[in-house]
Amino acid sequence: LPILRTMKMSENQFYPDYAILPGEILEFELDSLEMSQKDLSDKTGISKKHINHIIAGKAPITPETAILLERVLGKPAHYWLNLEALYQEAVARIADKEKLERYAEWAKQFPNSMLQKLGFIEKHNEITKKVDSLLRFFAIGSPDDYQTVWGNLQVQYRQDNRTKNCPYSSAAWLRAGEIEANKIHCQPYSEKEFKQALSEIRTLTRTTDPKIFIPKLKEICSSVGVAIVFVPCFPNTGISGATRWLSSDKAVIQLSLRYKTNDHLWFTFFHEAAHILLHGKKRIYLEFDGPNNNVEEENEANEFAQKQLIPRSVWGRLITQDQFTENIIKSIAEEIGIAEGIIVGQLQHHKHLAFSTLNHLKVRYTWQ
Repeated sequence: LPILRTMKMSENQFYPDYAILPGEILEFELDSLEMSQKDLSDKTGISKKHINHIIAGKAPITPETAILLERVLGKPAHYWLNLEALYQEAVARIADKEKLERYAEWAKQFPNSMLQKLGFIEKHNEITKKVDSLLRFFAIGSPDDYQTVWGNLQVQYRQDNRTKNCPYSSAAWLRAGEIEANKIHCQPYSEKEFKQALSEIRTLTRTTDPKIFIPKLKEICSSVGVAIVFVPCFPNTGISGATRWLSSDKAVIQLSLRYKTNDHLWFTFFHEAAHILLHGKKRIYLEFDGPNNNVEEENEANEFAQKQLIPRSVWGRLITQDQFTENIIKSIAEEIGIAEGIIVGQLQHHKHLAFSTLNHLKVRYTWQ
């Protein structure tokens, strides 16, 4: 599978760590014109005290003041207002930088190397720039806002006792998928058309080349309101797939190709499709190994995927076999029009076949 190519999220812009008072420029203009503050006061009607406050940085240049300065000093009003705006921005950025310096430990919790490798953030040595890159990536104003937006994910982790997995890495993985999904134009979601599309998608399982089946999969799904995105599994996440809704008309299926075989890939896809069709639009569904609090919904999604891939009548006939030979599996795969590896994977999962048997019928993928 081709590795994702993404646009840089941060901007290569220089922000000075100092702020120039507009009053300094005003004072310079008065000196060059050999005009005193009193002279300016007489000509503009602005009190001498207020002019002194502007020069000292104790009062801002307002639009009304800027117009008066334009008439007397010749520089347009927008010149003075731009000076004021730049000054106020610089002051705010200096204060913001001081605040961001306190979030060094927060920034360390994310998979920064992986995000840099995939091009979602740039590499920085300065801590404030590292924090700023993460904020731009998550599209949030400050680290304080992270908890508001992503705190529910951390709650899910605590409820599921996933102490070995990192909710910060999982949030980054989900956000990366969200960014990619936002680039995909989808038609409004249609439940009826998505159900119909699954039959066509099922035939793609027999196509082994991802350069062929991935574009086709994305095309089919986007036409019925579902964006398909592939993002490599991030460290300490253990996620093979996820489902979420970006809006009432656009769903996302995100796949990590964690297990790198076609049986896992396609079962995960149909499992996620089940969450879209059977369950609500409010939650994020994450697929891990091991127990999950949403046992009923996960069982429903598993059953849906199994039935979509291998009809129950065929499955019942298959598991009555005395042995599972390569020829039998190939014959049934041909009969029902799916990849041979999917049948092998399901037999292994249900303990009808040893995990070391017939794995050569599976197709393996790697991220380039």
